[in-house]
Order: sequence, then C-alpha cells, then structure tokens
Amino acid sequence: MHGPCALVTLVLGLAGQERGIALDLAREAFGEAEEAALADGGKLWGRELLGPILFADPATRTVAANQPDEKEQLVEKEGVFVGTLPPDVGIANTATDWAGVHWTMVAWPLPGDRIARTQLLMHESFHRIQPGLRHGGGDPLNNHLDSEAGRIWLRLEFRALAQALVRRDEPRALALEDALVFRVRRRALFPGAGAKESTFERNEGLAEYTGLRLCGLEGAPLCERAAARLKRDESSASFVRSFAYATGPAYGILLDELGADWRPSIDPKADLAALLAHAVEWKVPSDLAAEAEGRSARYDASQVAAAERTRAVERAALDARNRARFVDGPVLVLPCGGKANFSFNPNDITPLEPLGSVYGTVYLVDDWGVLDVKSEGALLIRNPNGSLQAARVGAPSDAALRPVAGDGWSLTLNQGWTIAPGERAGDWKVVRGK
Repeated sequence: MHGPCALVTLVLGLAGQERGIALDLAREAFGEAEEAALADGGKLWGRELLGPILFADPATRTVAANQPDEKEQLVEKEGVFVGTLPPDVGIANTATDWAGVHWTMVAWPLPGDRIARTQLLMHESFHRIQPGLRHGGGDPLNNHLDSEAGRIWLRLEFRALAQALVRRDEPRALALEDALVFRVRRRALFPGAGAKESTFERNEGLAEYTGLRLCGLEGAPLCERAAARLKRDESSASFVRSFAYATGPAYGILLDELGADWRPSIDPKADLAALLAHAVEWKVPSDLAAEAEGRSARYDASQVAAAERTRAVERAALDARNRARFVDGPVLVLPCGGKANFSFNPNDITPLEPLGSVYGTVYLVDDWGVLDVKSEGALLIRNPNGSLQAARVGAPSDAALRPVAGDGWSLTLNQGWTIAPGERAGDWKVVRGK
C-alpha cells in the first residue's frame, strides 16, 4: 500500500518550533538505539535488533531515518535522512514497509527519559525482526477482558505479579502462585480465552519484555520498573488490546529471575504463564474456584470488585451510546479489503458485541482513500479470520462536500471512489464511482 511520494521541502527541528522533528534529538536517539542493540549483540533472540529506524511526526508527516531508503524518497541532512510520508502510510509505533525498506517506525516525539526512550526503540525493533522468529502471528482483541469478571481476575493477577517482582524467596514464590491461580481461574470462566491471551502476549508482551530487558536497567531496578508498569496499568479503561504490555515483561523477567532457559522454547503455541508454572513446578489446584477466592483476599479483592461493579454500570451506558451511534443511527459504511492498514490507540478500544469494537481514534487507509477519526470513534468490524471487513462512522454532515466529513472524522477519497446512499434511509456507503 505504501507507494512512492514526491519529496517536499521540510521544516524540521528549527529553534522555537513545536512541530516537526528535531534532527539533533533524532540523531542522538539513533545512537542510543544502536548502542543498546550492539550491547545485546543478538543474544536475547538470536537475531540482531540493529536495523533501519524511521521517526515520523503525525502533525507534519515529516520523517527522519538512520539510513537512506531504496527509492530515493529521503535526503541526507545533518547526519540523518529526512523526507515526508504520503497520506497512504499510517504513522504508528510499529514495523512497516515503505520506500523499499522494512523499517522500525516510531511516532515523534520520543520520550524525554533515556531509559523510556531506549525501551520504546528496542520494543519496536523487536517487531521488525518478529516475523523471522516464528512465534506466531495475529493480534486478537481479548474482549472477555472488558467484562466485569474478566477485569477483576486480571487486576488481581496484576497485583500478584507486581508483588512477585519486588519480593524474594518465599514471599515471591507465594505471589507467583497467586498470579498463576488468578490467571487460570479467569481463563476457566471464558472458553478459548487462553489462546487469544497467549497470542497477544507473544506479540506485544514479548516486544515490551525486549524493550525493558535492553533499556539499561538490571536486577532490582529492572524488576521495580516492571512492577511499576503493572501498578500503573491495573486500573486501565480498556484491557482488550493493552494488558500484555504489562504482563509480558512481568512473566519474562520472573522467568529470567528463576534462571529458566525459556526464550528458545517460544513457538506459536507457547504461553508465558505455562512456562512459569513449569519452572516452579506448579499444578492447577483441584478446587480452583475456592483456591482463587481464598487467595484473592490478600490483594483487596473486595475493593477491586466494588470498583468493577461501578465500571460495569458506566460501561452499560457507554454500550447504549455506541449502539445509538453505530447501529441504530445513520452511518457511513466503508468496506475494507485485504490491504487495509490502520493505526490506533490500544488503550481506547471498546467491544460492541457481536458486531465488532469501537476504536476511539483511528487512521485507516484502504483502496478508497484515508479515513482519519480524531474523536467520537469508529466501529471496526472483522471477518471470522480476524481481518478487517468494514468500518462505520456517523453519517457525513454534507455528502456533497469533499473531503467528506462528519462528527470527529474526515475522509479523503481516492480518484474513482465516491459515496452513495446506503441500505437504510440516512445511511451512506463508499463505492467505486461510475
């Protein structure tokens, strides 16, 4: 989807500017990423993490890279390579193909703290090499983690993992067992949840583990940083595509602390908690429900449950608003093909069963053009295989105007595409022009 673009004049990093990429800071960050990758030397995953990195500013679509591209879209300036991204390339923290290069893309600005900055760069560098590791693909939404019970048991698991990371000896062993009990109890309530959780944990959890392991911390400070992430994320508004950023590093570091040789065993079916259970020779208790309830008191389970009951009421009201906007009310429907590419905020996703999920913000690119949702959300509907089938936003304010726009969103159509009346009165749909 990423076609060539005309090189334009850039205004990057000049004194007093708030927009654009500061080239001196970009150059420094490239050096930090190189230092971290060389220090690892491929030991963590058996592959070098050092490679092409592209910083992209969402406000200006300007970019700065640590190497030239293959299609001469970038020019050298002040020791880095600069250019601009075409509209059909989404900007996100991810691995992406553009201008003949498979890049580690990171959205600008970067974190101001060097440890956080290096952690982010190594996380995204892992995504670039990830396909070659054959850990299994896929990026499923864990919608069961938006339910009251799912959230309660996940939050208790977070609390137990945080204690395990900062404790030693018998207290650590007890907290490890608590975390495993809470996880297995949760999965017993939701058939099929284990496979989805494991897939996402191998995807984003291992990436975040990589970033944390290579950020420059060791020993107790490393464990404390992983525990702080669990404590920070435990009350997140949405876990459906964010929980593994906290649990993945926790399980990985705890496995390292136990001296387990676990990374070579990661395959498309591996589960981090199962690897930890094997390392400590833990078995599922015969009366799992009773065991989980008994252990939960150590983690203020009543307070967690009360908070989640309140959230469930608020969540029901949000569900009603989303159904009014995306199901009952007039909408614009955008069909999505196999080449759809989109970026989004993983902490702002709300399931709308059984149709799909509402993404608070999204930048969606397909054959018909670019949909930019900055507020009010978009409903994304997936096929059974997980690929994107369609998107819905509120109906446009004026279907005759170009670019097409509505409440919180705008749509730039490519040549040969237009919008036409939909199946219901007041609805619209994107179609090929006649």
